[in-house]
Amino acid sequence: MIKNMLRGTAALCLALAPLALPSPAAAAPATLAGAEVLNLVDAVEQIPLADEARAGYSRDAFKHWNTGLDPADGCNTRAEVLQAEAVQAPIVASGCKLSGGLWTSYYDGQEVNDPAKLDIDHMVPLAESWDSGASAWTPARREAYANDQEAATSLVAVTARSNRAKADRDPAEWMPPLPEAHCRYVGEWTATKLRWGLTADPAEADALKVYAEACETTVVHYTPAP
Repeated sequence: MIKNMLRGTAALCLALAPLALPSPAAAAPATLAGAEVLNLVDAVEQIPLADEARAGYSRDAFKHWNTGLDPADGCNTRAEVLQAEAVQAPIVASGCKLSGGLWTSYYDGQEVNDPAKLDIDHMVPLAESWDSGASAWTPARREAYANDQEAATSLVAVTARSNRAKADRDPAEWMPPLPEAHCRYVGEWTATKLRWGLTADPAEADALKVYAEACETTVVHYTPAP
């Protein structure tokens, strides 16, 4: 049943491929030192396969939000991502309090003009990253992962509703409600897994392959994390 649902959704993605939203990963310069560029089918094949293990997970194991890219600006990672992704820049008051501005949540196509109604989603959720290899990382590396602004695909501003519907589920269990977003989403998920050397479980890998076959024009750019 799940495979049939995936195939049906993938067929819809293929039919809508000309309308697919551009991916920041696909738009990123290919000349960055150490950058890897692959079509989505090949990129998915590069993700190591392994069973997941949730034992010992705590959200507190990933320190966020920290002082962000610019500790001197008084803004944490969340506020910096909101400013970076705004279609219309918000007003930044004392203490990095944001007001106004405009964002488009690509998961569901909704426009949002109140930063309080947005979540900053970890493309690969913290719990999923723990299951997929982050459990073996140092606290410093987990903090770097949780606040990663060096890759445009790692953190994304989306509606709170869509982020909370996603929770910690992978693409075998959840996809953005907007079909046109599926190819971009799978590309960004794959880029994040490869950037951080994370694995995929068998069900996740199967789902990614189905979507990748439909998203034949999607290109994945990623730079391995230090």
